[in-house]
Amino acid sequence: MLSKLIFVNVGIFIFANLINLVFFLLAISPDSQAIIHWLGISSNPGVIIARPWTIITYMFTHLSLFHILFNMIVFYVGGRLFCQFIGEKRLLGTYIIGGLVGGLFFILSYNFFPVFREYAAISVAIGASASVMAIFVAIATYMPNYHLPLILLGRVRLKYIAIFFVIIDLISIDKGNSGGHIAHLGGAAYGFLYIMLLKQGHETGLFFNTIFEKIQSFFRPKPKMRVKYSKQRPVTDDEYNKEKVETQKKIDKILDKISKHGYESLSKEEKELLFKMGK
Repeated sequence: MLSKLIFVNVGIFIFANLINLVFFLLAISPDSQAIIHWLGISSNPGVIIARPWTIITYMFTHLSLFHILFNMIVFYVGGRLFCQFIGEKRLLGTYIIGGLVGGLFFILSYNFFPVFREYAAISVAIGASASVMAIFVAIATYMPNYHLPLILLGRVRLKYIAIFFVIIDLISIDKGNSGGHIAHLGGAAYGFLYIMLLKQGHETGLFFNTIFEKIQSFFRPKPKMRVKYSKQRPVTDDEYNKEKVETQKKIDKILDKISKHGYESLSKEEKELLFKMGK
């Protein structure tokens, strides 16, 4: 899923820049960035009603090489950790809803704050930053003390990197690209809220995963039906109780390991077992 989302972002980046090149060479439009108005999300609700697809396409659209490069690097790093510790099936829903919340923050702020009033009818936002922030803040909230090796800085905890991103967006709102920074904060807010709800047993975002899987099923070759006979006998009460005791011993061993060496000392299999039993 991580690779597919990156592939879509890069594909649309190449497509949009090729379209702009054609516009420029043929002098079709004096504005070489016209593609933004068809793929980006507008702060004008009337434009969004006329172009409803933009609430999704905007979070996959980039025109600047630096913009997509930075977003995809952060997305790759945060997305790998997200898939490993939270689950790959949750990645798409978090990406989409994070982008939607970021877009909502952008629209509401431009129609609420007086400073943006004169730009509310014409402003447009593009980029995966809100979705990427949702992913990164989510994994930073889930594993705040996980160390990430950074060039020149060494090993830095995820929570400090996430806090740094949020502070940069806050202090940059009045420095330019105000709508973009506000959208980033919306994505970050959803990422934090998503993990808080997940820890309480409330799952969000599975709707998008279900829809995506149904779309994928249309393109998968259907396997041939095979009949398999099983001679598996029913489990006795003694066997069930024995298995339950063995599982509890494994959980106790994992909890003891956490108390002595911390969560990061667990293996991938131990983390999966702990998450499964906790759920």
